This record gives sequence, C-alpha cells and structure tokens, in this order.
Amino acid sequence: MKAVLTGLILLCVHTSAAALDGRTSLQWSDPFDTTLSAPQPAPDFASIPELSAHSVLVLDQASGQTLLSKNAGLQTPIASITKLMTAMLVIDAAQPLDERIAITDEDRDTLKGTGSRLAIGSHYTRGQLLHLALIASDNRAAHALGRSYPGGLQRFIATMNRMARALDMHDTVYVEPTGLSSDNRSTALDLAKLVDHAYQNYPEIRDISTTGNYTLGTQRVVTRKKRQKPQVHYRTVAFNNTNRFTRAEDWHIGLSKTGFINEAGHCLIMQAQIADRDVIIVLLDAQGTSRRAGDATRIKTWLESSPPLRTDNRHTPASRT
Repeated sequence: MKAVLTGLILLCVHTSAAALDGRTSLQWSDPFDTTLSAPQPAPDFASIPELSAHSVLVLDQASGQTLLSKNAGLQTPIASITKLMTAMLVIDAAQPLDERIAITDEDRDTLKGTGSRLAIGSHYTRGQLLHLALIASDNRAAHALGRSYPGGLQRFIATMNRMARALDMHDTVYVEPTGLSSDNRSTALDLAKLVDHAYQNYPEIRDISTTGNYTLGTQRVVTRKKRQKPQVHYRTVAFNNTNRFTRAEDWHIGLSKTGFINEAGHCLIMQAQIADRDVIIVLLDAQGTSRRAGDATRIKTWLESSPPLRTDNRHTPASRT
C-alpha cells in the first residue's frame, strides 16, 4: 500500500512539473519577446486568411506575440525594403539635411536599368532625397544618400551590416543601399526587428514614410524626343507613396516601406494600429502589387475579427538622445 501511495505522489509531482514547463515554454516561445509576461489569449486561428506572400509575419508589437507566421525564417531578397536601413543611417550620421547633393552618373541603375525622375546633374537637398527614397522609393535618391555618407559608399554598406548585427538581424546582409541587388537579403523575423527599432527611435522616418504624397515644388524639367530638340518645362513635380494605404482613411499606419524586384517579388513592411493593437506586418515575395495589397487587407480584416489581446504593455515611440 505504501509503495502504491509513493508512486501516486511521484506521478503527481512529475505531472505538475511538466505542466509548469509547458506554461514556461509558451511564455518564451517567441524570440521577439524579451520580457516574461502573463499568458496572452490566442486569436481565432480557425479563420486564418490565405495569403499570396511567400513569407509572412504579423506580430503584436507590445507583447511580441506572433499572431501569424508563414516561412518567417526564410532568407530572401528584400528589394527596396533596404531603404529603411539606408534612411536610418543617414539620420544617424547627422549630416545637414539642407545640404545640396548632385545626382551623378554613379547614381544610375546599372543592375536593373530602371529610370528615375531625378536627372543626372540635378541637385537636391539631403532632406529631399530622404523623402524621395522612402516615399517614392527612388533608387537614385537612395544611392546618392549612401554615396555622400561620411567615408563614402563602402563605409556606408559596412555600417548597414554592422547595424544589422547590432539589432540581432543575423540572417540579413546588405551589399548596396537601394535594394536593386538581389544579394540584399533578410527574413521576415529580422525585418520585424528592424521595423520595431525604426518605429521606436526614428520619428523622422515615421513621419516621412507615412506621408501619402510629396512634392518638390516647381522644377525645371527637360524632355527629349527623337529627332527633336530638348524642350525645357517648369512644372510641379509630385510623387505618390508607393504604399497606397498611406492615403486610405481606414488605415492607421505608423511606419511603411514597399519593395519590388523580380527576384524578391512584391514586399511590404508596416507598423500599424489595427483593432486597438499596435502590430508589425511583414509581407515578402507576393506575386503582384494587387496581391500584396490584398494580403494586407485580409490581415487587417482578420485582426479586426480576432479577440483583442489583453495587455497594458503598449510601446511608446522614443526619440533618440
């Protein structure tokens, strides 16, 4: 009888320990979460939307809880998502934003052959180039920003990779500042860290990247047609944000960047408030702009129909000192 009782007691102790281990592993299961918090109610995963993007991550920004994940650890080209890191380093360097920078032949796209509305030989302030890189995703603007960095382009690229390591983005590599190269690679997990850091520490990027449109004012524009003399016009040069949701009243976006090259597909990173949650959304390699937008819309609808997370641990954007 005593042996039976002893066995029952040992079984209960073992079961309790296993249950405790289970609770602990759930609390610490997400690598984005760095603090121990009370268990969070899970969303209704029965209605998870079907998404076009090959790699997806949706995080609750306050708790770090993963709400939706699909191939989030897969390293893939990131196209112009690169420009978010470019903008961070430009701001960190604290060079004058009103300094005028010339667009040169070095800023031409020799990788993909894309064009630009920034003419070779034209001059823009560093602040204007920063707006154009984030809002219009202009490649010449981003390259000129990297080229004019203290120490030059190679030092800029080295600093991009050093910053990635500092942010624990260990599956991320940068080889140039625009995203035109398919060798700029990252994962949804790493990019979520980048978005969170940029949102918390760079109010300039929050303001610029969520602006729906941007104008350079009246500019001298030269048009050339075959067998005709170049014609000079003076007109307002305006740009729309490549993320159309920045102009939508039903979206509350805190930070945004899009990207596209053939190797990367259509990409989108956002910080947004949806259903009273601060969330980070990463979409990589969607097959078309409409499918990328459709994925984001389906995620928004899904979050709005999911039970809210009970947390008072909401992030407050911080300014750098």
